[in-house]
Amino acid sequence: MFDLPDALLLARIQFAFTVSFHFLFPAITIGLASYLAVLEGLWLKTGREDYMNLFRYWIKIFALFFAMGVVSGIVMSYQFGTNWAVFSDKAGPIIGPLMAYEVLTAFFLEAGFLGVMLFGMNRVGKKLHFTATLMVALGTFVSAFWILSVNSWMQTPTGYAINADGQFISAGSWLAIIFNPSFPYRLAHTLSAAYLTTAFVVGAVGAWHLLKDRANPRARLMFSMAMWMAAIVAPLQIFLGDLHGLNTLEHQPVKVMAMEGHYQSHPEGAPLILFGIPNSAEGRVDYAVQIPKLSSLILKHDLNAPMQGLDTVPAADHPPVGIVFWAFRIMVGLGFLMAGLGMLSLWARVRGRLYEWKWLHRFALVMGPSGLVAVLAGWIVTEVGRQPWTIQGLMRTAESASPLAAPAVAASLVAFVVVYFAVFGAGVLYILKLMAKPPVVHESAPPNVPARAAGTTPAVALRPDALATE
Repeated sequence: MFDLPDALLLARIQFAFTVSFHFLFPAITIGLASYLAVLEGLWLKTGREDYMNLFRYWIKIFALFFAMGVVSGIVMSYQFGTNWAVFSDKAGPIIGPLMAYEVLTAFFLEAGFLGVMLFGMNRVGKKLHFTATLMVALGTFVSAFWILSVNSWMQTPTGYAINADGQFISAGSWLAIIFNPSFPYRLAHTLSAAYLTTAFVVGAVGAWHLLKDRANPRARLMFSMAMWMAAIVAPLQIFLGDLHGLNTLEHQPVKVMAMEGHYQSHPEGAPLILFGIPNSAEGRVDYAVQIPKLSSLILKHDLNAPMQGLDTVPAADHPPVGIVFWAFRIMVGLGFLMAGLGMLSLWARVRGRLYEWKWLHRFALVMGPSGLVAVLAGWIVTEVGRQPWTIQGLMRTAESASPLAAPAVAASLVAFVVVYFAVFGAGVLYILKLMAKPPVVHESAPPNVPARAAGTTPAVALRPDALATE
């Protein structure tokens, strides 16, 4: 009655499109909220006005990213009921409470203090305003905590039981569900990726303005802070990624086989395939450029350690190798470029040319969107590499979809694409316009009075000086 294979593919494309669009915004707001807290804290400690000018410069951009992240996130939750109703029914007793905790803790915390942070600079004390900024930053972390716990449980499910209706329920301890085997590694890797993403966006904006005016002290300050983050966090991120990869090898070995392009088992040490064209039909990587036994050394710390390949796994359980293979290399390649830029900035700093070396500024400008591309590639590896499972080893993606006709899913997908590119495209263009303006002395802050949804904004509130004359 329904063309389920086509409808399933369209539903997967729709969710991939909306979640990819959505994650671009939290990937920046998580790091940007912490950056704003650091700027305000340094301003309170030192009294240096450049910190406050940068705070006011970036808080307007943060507000736009935050708003678009909230709106795009709401859309995804509806898809659980429309396109993935079977998954929602079966996994709801586990997924539902965790998502509710995210709303009750993180979202309420962010929403409660966001207004004070955006509009309260001249209405509350400095310490209270700083507290509000810290709470918003904490809220972004708590939100990431719960969302990544949900995703990690789907990757490495533990602490569950299955009731008579075939639903996943808690087996007694929610701690086993929340702190599942992959969660600590995914949390650390994702948060550091968010901080790096923000650092490279901030660094690119600073580099853009340094190329126009090397004497701008605020551009110098933001560029310097961003390069410190790149130099420190990028190598740490590579280390965390290695730990996450070892955890994935233990719990999701098929995903690692796809990442490495290991169609065949290697009983005496597996090569590291740098580049090539995965050929799933023939079970090999064509035109492979590889280093013998290096994959075994990296993954098992032994040159001769045996590595199983996809030939040991039923074909029905193979993920799309080509997508995972290349997404992984994009992520890793950008990670090493980020670390390279960080080291290059340290060398320029030591030589006293951090603000004069134009090639460094051009490199940083080009690397501005690298964090966004890397986190998207990383999530593609995570999600596509888990296929054909929605819940690893327990529930297949084909079993999770709603019984919808392909035309219905296609219509909503087209609507999403048109609306997203129109609405969020306009938002991103406006953000780029704000970034193109240099941070100035006495940078303007957001309005002291938020816009009202209805009614008339009191004139006195808009003109505080009126209290002295009326």
